[in-house]
Amino acid sequence: MSTGPTLRAVQLSTDLDRTVVGLGHRAKAASIRIGLASTDQRNAALKAAADLLEAATPFVLEANLKDVQRAIAADVASTVIDRLRLSGQRVASMAEGLRSVVRLPDPVGEVVAGWVRPNGIQITQTRVPLGVVAVIYENRPNVTSDAFGLCVKSANGALLRGSSGAIESNKAIVSALRAGLVRAGLPADGVLLVEDTSYDSAKEFMQLRDCIDLLVPRGGPSLIASIIEHATVPYVIDGDGNCHLYVDRAADLDLALKLLVNGKTQRPSVCNALESLLVHIDVAPSFLPRVVEALPEVELVGDLRAREVAGHDRIGPATPEDFAREFLDLKLSVAIVDSLDAAIDHIRRNGTGHTEVIATNDVRTADRFVREVDAAAVMVNASSRFTDGEMFGFGAEIGISTQKLHARGPMGLRELTTTKYIVRGDGQIRS
Repeated sequence: MSTGPTLRAVQLSTDLDRTVVGLGHRAKAASIRIGLASTDQRNAALKAAADLLEAATPFVLEANLKDVQRAIAADVASTVIDRLRLSGQRVASMAEGLRSVVRLPDPVGEVVAGWVRPNGIQITQTRVPLGVVAVIYENRPNVTSDAFGLCVKSANGALLRGSSGAIESNKAIVSALRAGLVRAGLPADGVLLVEDTSYDSAKEFMQLRDCIDLLVPRGGPSLIASIIEHATVPYVIDGDGNCHLYVDRAADLDLALKLLVNGKTQRPSVCNALESLLVHIDVAPSFLPRVVEALPEVELVGDLRAREVAGHDRIGPATPEDFAREFLDLKLSVAIVDSLDAAIDHIRRNGTGHTEVIATNDVRTADRFVREVDAAAVMVNASSRFTDGEMFGFGAEIGISTQKLHARGPMGLRELTTTKYIVRGDGQIRS
């Protein structure tokens, strides 16, 4: 098949400077042209990239097989290999993801607010691209195309640094994406991949202050710790999700059990999965035995009261650290609380500001929980798994921010823009 060599040629012919700093400056230069491109041109690039990515499936899978074989030889965990492994269907899903971004409204140029001052000056606040959005991420090749699609749709350049474990896959995917940009008349450098996956290059990447306008890390605690320690560019933390479900005394227990099972077991390895269960003491005797029966595959660890109610042989002892831990696995901490106040206090001490859930039929209790719990998303009688860009109607996300500036919660296209004030007058001067 000729697609592979053609894509390799596109990639190699533009590799003028492949140092981390060089790539940063190339991304900055390309982002200017991407930022000036029309919506139609950017959409055309995404459509072309989707078509080329699908056409290059054999080339992509061949590269991915090298990564997978290397991971198997290194005795990498099966869950990591599953995230790394691509199939024809997964590549097709990545291409469809790009097409779905095409269908989203373009945020660039949107007027956020407008007003006229008494002196006749007209002021509008308008959305504009950030410039270069950098993403550093681990063994998930699908992030490569997802990040590209969101960056280009929002008129930004994309500077990507994946992990060493997925380097061959990422190189193959980026080749198709670059070719799509070229086909639409945009610079191939609208997406660039840092191929040096050393620790030193990661630090250098995080410090490209002249080039990177926003850094988004997609990874585990060690990556986040490194960002906090070394990054000098603006960043948004896609942080831990120690998500709680509080089952109130006024909860519908059938509904609460449904939320628990979905939040914990549908995809336990993601940040919006439930990690901790808090149960009001009034309903604990009737609810906790049902929890044990409904979650046979989940390791339950709890406080003394939870173990006494459910049985010491059914819930193991929890350490204080367990209540503050993001397990990302089939494990759940359980505690009994005496009141809503106690539940909120527990969440304040142990939560990570991601997603918190209450099950209750008491409107006043729900309102207090929503008002007093500090998190990016607070759910009332709905699963924690809904904290997701697609589920929120954003089409896709580049991450879920657990900080408060400049974005919080699922980050879609609007979160990849900033604003500019445009002031129009007819000769007004300030006295």
